[in-house]
Amino acid sequence: MKIVAISDTHGQHHKLDLPTGDVLIHAGDISKKGTLPQVKDFLHWFAQLDFQYKIFIAGNHDFYFEKAAVEDIQNLIPEGIIYLNDSGVEIEGIKIWGSPVQPWYHDWAFNRERGDEIKKHWDLIPDDIDILVTHGPVYGILDTTIRGERVGCKELLSVVQTIKPKTYICGHIHEHYGTHQTEDTLFINASILNLRYKVTHKPVVFEL
Repeated sequence: MKIVAISDTHGQHHKLDLPTGDVLIHAGDISKKGTLPQVKDFLHWFAQLDFQYKIFIAGNHDFYFEKAAVEDIQNLIPEGIIYLNDSGVEIEGIKIWGSPVQPWYHDWAFNRERGDEIKKHWDLIPDDIDILVTHGPVYGILDTTIRGERVGCKELLSVVQTIKPKTYICGHIHEHYGTHQTEDTLFINASILNLRYKVTHKPVVFEL
């Protein structure tokens, strides 16, 4: 199965030239400020794409998904799109889990304090996941800012090292776009925009 990973498009999705694939996964920050019109514009674009499966999570800019009622969100999502929020889906035997939660970052959406508060979310992740998608990165892998600070989540790293998903996808830290392969897991930071919010990086394609 050919999977295409993107993240951090921040409302510039119309500029993308996507490769073909079976599955498209967006790891959050679909919008600039998470307003309803911005979200609707993204969902309309996402729904028209020629992928058999289209999956996304929210990111720290996507305030609508944190503030809106669950029923309103469900009614907004077009048919054929899978939205994950501390939840999972299985497609053709591949188990995928997604969460928008991240360690506290300024005053954005889906912030959680490090330690027990954020660990409650990671404890929900099943131990047989093939692909794990979170907006923010794990600590120490593809999480370094322009200032050289590692801002990923240590609690999440521990869970990933225990579960050993085949692939882990994140975004959030635009300047650390790229991939990193360990013995057990392919780590992907799929941020499309660079630090200056310019469309610079290519979608990451992998097979599973």
